[in-house]
Amino acid sequence: MTELNRRTLLAGTAALGAASVTGVIESVTPAKAAAPLAGKQNNGWYRYKVGDVEVTVVTDGVNRVAKLPDGFVLNAKPQDVDAALVADFREAGKVEIPYNPVVLNTGSKLIMIDTGTGEAGFNSSKGVAGQFTNNLIASGYKPEQIDTVVISHYHGDHVNGLLKADNTLAYPNAEILVPAAEHKYWMDDGEMSRAPAGRMEGLFKNNRRVFNAEVLKRVKTYDPGKEIAPGLTAMATYGHSAGHNSHMLSSGGKTVFISADVTNVPFLFLRNPGWHLSFDQDPKLAEESRRKVYDMVATDKIMVQGFHFPFPAMVYVEKTANGYREIAVPWQSTI
Repeated sequence: MTELNRRTLLAGTAALGAASVTGVIESVTPAKAAAPLAGKQNNGWYRYKVGDVEVTVVTDGVNRVAKLPDGFVLNAKPQDVDAALVADFREAGKVEIPYNPVVLNTGSKLIMIDTGTGEAGFNSSKGVAGQFTNNLIASGYKPEQIDTVVISHYHGDHVNGLLKADNTLAYPNAEILVPAAEHKYWMDDGEMSRAPAGRMEGLFKNNRRVFNAEVLKRVKTYDPGKEIAPGLTAMATYGHSAGHNSHMLSSGGKTVFISADVTNVPFLFLRNPGWHLSFDQDPKLAEESRRKVYDMVATDKIMVQGFHFPFPAMVYVEKTANGYREIAVPWQSTI
């Protein structure tokens, strides 16, 4: 029996080299023309079924954070964050945050959940983000076919895609369903006047830009605990924002939890549920929502579709001694 180790592997490599010298593979004719480098990825979309509903995950690209600020995780030391990144075979001090809206085809309606960063995001990032529309079209759907856009919360990576770069409607035939508590908060002039300078002030200004008169004509609010579209039930997961909602899709005895921003990237915040993201409006409430959600999906073995998870962003969750662990759902070549 041959023992497989570094020495035998190196010996095998040497033998192969010797064979080429002695003419064993001399008869192979090299190609005369090399293929040009492609320089781009294939279109990013992936489909699966939940009962009778066909789900299409459509990547909007990523946000590449080349140098994490010290306060990215409010209650963890930078060296601990770096250690978590390295443990996941990533580079310390850097992170890529994916964006993954989904489109639900119920057979009678085409329902989109969150929008990505939009055409303006594509332009400003030089195509690193804002890829949703191009990938949606590549998947076989057109923006004008969208019947309903469901918004989970009013952060730019979830609402900016409601508009094209010229501020016209990106989905001209769609009604827009938004969480009632979220809409009330961001449209409140008093709340806007009290917003601290910086990120929160910027969010108010951006939301007033996005929710212009034409968008507001199409807006309808929804409350948690209600079925807002066929098989789609809203769930309050407050904390990341004032009225943040996630959604449970159920059909034909199958269920998937579409988690919006219950957590940011899982390799940091799902595995360390007590870590508080700087983007969370109420970090303690966000942690409570996170633990409640992950306890539920782990106990009931419900698949999770994560907005900020690595594409195609489908995982199961199990409990660990210190938090949770995500287990990627295997890619299927057929639906």
